[in-house]
Amino acid sequence: MKLAIQTHKLQDWYGADPWGIIEQVKRAEEIGIAQVEVADHIVRVTDPTGYPYGKPGTPADYPWFEPITLLAGIAAVTKTIRLSTGILVSPLRPPPLLAKSLTTLDLISRGRVDIGIGVGWQRAEYETSAIPWEKRFSRMTDQIRACKALWTQSPANHQGEFYSLNDIYSQPFPAQPGGVPVWFGFGLGDRNLDRIAELGDGWLPAENRPDVLAEQIASIKSAMQDKGRDPTNFQVRVTLKPRASETNPQDAFRRIPDYAAAGVTILSLQTHDYVKRPDEVDDLLRAAVAATK
Repeated sequence: MKLAIQTHKLQDWYGADPWGIIEQVKRAEEIGIAQVEVADHIVRVTDPTGYPYGKPGTPADYPWFEPITLLAGIAAVTKTIRLSTGILVSPLRPPPLLAKSLTTLDLISRGRVDIGIGVGWQRAEYETSAIPWEKRFSRMTDQIRACKALWTQSPANHQGEFYSLNDIYSQPFPAQPGGVPVWFGFGLGDRNLDRIAELGDGWLPAENRPDVLAEQIASIKSAMQDKGRDPTNFQVRVTLKPRASETNPQDAFRRIPDYAAAGVTILSLQTHDYVKRPDEVDDLLRAAVAATK
């Protein structure tokens, strides 16, 4: 089992200074954390209508960094930790720009990018970006097909519902052969299952129960095989949330084998779930790494 650290809510400690986050992730790599996960909001509004998990955990004026740019800063001072998002609201970015940005990040990091994408929950982010809120899932699917063409073809061609490429050159290609791995962050309805089976290299579920996850992961791998894809290296990242009955991090860490048995490959830690001060984070991560051995 590998571990990831989330940068979400580190701004509670470091504010609008990205270097506090960058240095924290650098130390996490040295401790043995395998992946960093950066969240995305281009804008925020005061009305939380549409938020799927109750009430947002941060105010509207919270300092959010653009994820790909922040990951580039992290890439420059690290060597092994993989760079991911959870999630990037990808439909807000046109395919040529998204493909080029991720290619550049992949080359800077020497092939360490696993991009986690979804459609987000804020209509305002679409409205302020002049992108229709309607059919956002279909737009995302078409977008990733276009990106994959740009990552593997020269010239690239793609004819989709929303995007068309006609003999387009976009060089260089990413460092990773075949392009940047794409991990989808959404629920597992039939249409989303089909999206993952066709285009996904990983899944970021909101579901947290190992028994339910085991069934869902099995259904994804079966659907991938039906499409002629090998699911052997398919990745699943789940946030390890402490339960109300658990009084210390070790109680949560004892559940790690349950997730491994279910097919989860990476457990992600939001530090604020476990500690109250930045000087406690490194010890938390050391204990988590030790619990996976």
